[in-house]
Amino acid sequence: MIAGMLPYMPKKFVWLFSKRYIAGKHRDDAIRISKELNAMGIMVTIDVLGEFITKLEEAEANKKEYLSLIDYIDSQKIALNVSLKPTMFGLLIDKEKCYQYIREIVQKAAGYNGFIRVDMEDSQCVDMEIELFRKLKKEFPENVGLVVQAYLKRTLDDLKNMLDLNTPEIPTNYRLCKGIYVEPAEIAFKEKDVINQHYLEDLEFMFQNNIYAGIATHDKKLVDGAYELIKKYNVPKDMYEFQMLYGVTPDLRKSIVDAGHRMRVYVPFGEKWFAYSTRRLKENPRMAWLIIRAIFIRG
Repeated sequence: MIAGMLPYMPKKFVWLFSKRYIAGKHRDDAIRISKELNAMGIMVTIDVLGEFITKLEEAEANKKEYLSLIDYIDSQKIALNVSLKPTMFGLLIDKEKCYQYIREIVQKAAGYNGFIRVDMEDSQCVDMEIELFRKLKKEFPENVGLVVQAYLKRTLDDLKNMLDLNTPEIPTNYRLCKGIYVEPAEIAFKEKDVINQHYLEDLEFMFQNNIYAGIATHDKKLVDGAYELIKKYNVPKDMYEFQMLYGVTPDLRKSIVDAGHRMRVYVPFGEKWFAYSTRRLKENPRMAWLIIRAIFIRG
């Protein structure tokens, strides 16, 4: 009920819930949180919130914001690692223009020896985003990575089809997540246990083929499954990392770090926090109790 009502609620009210999962509205908020996480031995990837723009002029503005952000991150002595969504740069409006904008961002990051993660979006975008990644990877082999989603039935085949990009000298770099978009059963697994099974199959394929794995999950069963695969294939610590969203399962995150594994936290910020927050809640309605607690306990 709360998830359905959220888009109609005052933003100040929604912020009570959202501030737990978003660094803030401004880039200084993201830098502050990033430095706090770095002090705990945790790496970060910073993201400007926004997606699915409707006007190409917005893409130009988003490009400029990312270029400025890259300069600013470097000036703050934080390891440059940034995530972006292609639809924020007009993927569904002008595919070639989108590529040029993102290429400019990756080129800028490469000048600082930084890294850009291309997020995967809903199924209408997958082929275009793989195509975009291929072009970027060939030109900037060390500076760009992609997200793949275990709930899509095509993902293992996608990993196999991209093996030509993988080399011992410069492995491909994927963030493996479950997937968040609502997709039809024809193309996506629906049951949690089935999704988890395919998540671990995808991860095993990555380890078998010496692909760098960003193990993005808040599911303890998947964390334990990843531990078993890491041990089975004797995966070096510099060939994988765990990844989590800011503000989610901090205790599990700490246990992974304490066990000696590398951890990266996704740190989102920006004025478009409202859409991100409503999506987070729709993904996991059980988080609604945090809103209730925010109202009656935190005030």
